[in-house]
Amino acid sequence: MTETPTADETARILNRLRRVEGQTRGLQRMIEEERSCEEVFTQLAAVKAALDRVGILLISHKMRECLAEQGAEPGTEEAVEAALEAFLKYAQSAR
Repeated sequence: MTETPTADETARILNRLRRVEGQTRGLQRMIEEERSCEEVFTQLAAVKAALDRVGILLISHKMRECLAEQGAEPGTEEAVEAALEAFLKYAQSAR
């Protein structure tokens, strides 16, 4: 009983990933061109922020999906614990 993303959700996620991809290519070009540290760090911060926004979209969808797969009733302690575990895995990888 997995919850599939709507076409709108999928389009939003893919659009943001494409934007991150473009920003990453821009960052690569800046490194090749030996741009200033300030410019590179500014672009790096933009890439990180964009990727974080994608992460939030994916987390919100995937947490609902994981809970549905586990058969946890929304609002139960089991559901909250499962959601927290999923989020903590993401948060720890972001360090």
